[in-house]
Formats: sequence, structure tokens, C-alpha cells
Amino acid sequence: MDQIKYDDFAKIDFRVGKIALVEDIPGKDKIYKLEVDLGELGKKQLFAGLKLNYKKEELLGHYVIIINNLEPKRMGSLESQGMLLAAEGEGVVAVLVPDKDIKLGSKVF
Repeated sequence: MDQIKYDDFAKIDFRVGKIALVEDIPGKDKIYKLEVDLGELGKKQLFAGLKLNYKKEELLGHYVIIINNLEPKRMGSLESQGMLLAAEGEGVVAVLVPDKDIKLGSKVF
């Protein structure tokens, strides 16, 4: 595995958010469009390949960790403005979540 310098890692802005909206994207079997509330930092639109592992109802209202300063990526007319963190192993996908209630937009370090 390639190693990165700490200074490179420190550039990543991880934040706590809450999934406020989950929508299907027409023509996409694996991807949801999410709106993530970051409190005072506003809301971000993200795409997440979680459709095969989570129902919309399971994600709605979930606290999550996102990369807040990722360069936007376009999918047709839509734009993903960050990335939600999840783990995958042996066919199981799990969204990473804080283990306590915490203020939306809190910095993860």
C-alpha cells in the first residue's frame, strides 16, 4: 500500500452530517442521490453507491461522516459535492457513523 504524508491527509475536511434526503437517480441501479445537512455549513448533494445494500428509509436521518472538501464530480446534469464514508468487507457494506449525538458540521479528526 502506498503511504501518504500527514500533510496530505490533513488537507481532507471530514465532517459530521445527517442525511436529509434520499432519492433514486433515473437509470442508475446502484446509486442514490443524497442531501446531507451539515448544520451551519449548509447542505451538500452527494451520490452514494448504497442502493444494493440500504433501503432509502434506512439511510434517511442517519448521521454520517463525509469528505466535505472533495472536488465536485458531475453525473450528467447532477453534481456530487463530497463523499460519504462507508466500509466494505466480505459482501457487507456499512456506512460509517459517529457513536454519539454530535453537532452537525463537527470536524472529524
